[in-house]
Amino acid sequence: MDNAASPAAASGYADPPRRMGFFTDTSVCIGCKACEVACKEWNGVPDDGFNLLGMSYDNTGGLSANSWRAVAFIEQPAPPKAPDGGAGDLRWLMMSNVCKHCTHAACLDVCPTGALFRTEFSTVVVQEDICNGCGYCIPACPYGVIDQREGDGRAWKCTMCYDRIGDGLTPACAKACPTQSIQYGPLDELRGRAEQRQAKLHEAGETSARLYGNDPGDGVGGDGAFFLLLDEPEVYGLPPDPVVTTRDLPKMWRTAGLAALTMAAAVVAAFVGRSR
Repeated sequence: MDNAASPAAASGYADPPRRMGFFTDTSVCIGCKACEVACKEWNGVPDDGFNLLGMSYDNTGGLSANSWRAVAFIEQPAPPKAPDGGAGDLRWLMMSNVCKHCTHAACLDVCPTGALFRTEFSTVVVQEDICNGCGYCIPACPYGVIDQREGDGRAWKCTMCYDRIGDGLTPACAKACPTQSIQYGPLDELRGRAEQRQAKLHEAGETSARLYGNDPGDGVGGDGAFFLLLDEPEVYGLPPDPVVTTRDLPKMWRTAGLAALTMAAAVVAAFVGRSR
């Protein structure tokens, strides 16, 4: 990726390093939840998820202020194995979900205090000591990632271990992953690696393998954390066509400005007419 075109450069960094990100290959995720534990331990995230959700092993349920990585367990019939098209066995789809660190991050647009900021690595981080708990960022996120902590009120989410990567270390979740389902590195390298992995799976007959969030032309300009999925995004609880929720703000402000000018002109005209 051209550094001049990176989100960090657009945010004012004169000579930012390469954009860093996550590639999560769900085809090799074993659902061990080592990523969840490592994230909590390194970042001091409170315990949660002790209640099993129905018949699922997914005790986390989803991303929250207290779960910055959340491993989903999805049970479904496996693709047919028999030549006659008979049903195969059940299979588990597993995915470690995380903040997407969007190229066009709506949460940044709506934050009134600057608590949310773009780092030199093009990731998006919340500064909890500046967050005032307004909650504007929560509905702005097209992925439903950001959450407010009960009893605290401030917004919390994945930082991609900003303190670690600033020292040249790997984020805790990727470091702990035993199958390399979670991979960390320069985003352009990860995209190339992901395309090769998808092609390899297609050659092996897993034609459902698809990449999600790696397209710079999508509704958020591509994600800093993207995935290889084995089914439709909706199966994993991901929006099929995410769009930056603040994309219409400039147009709205222009319209509001024109309306205000028109109203002001009308008031002036009425005042002048009355004076005469």
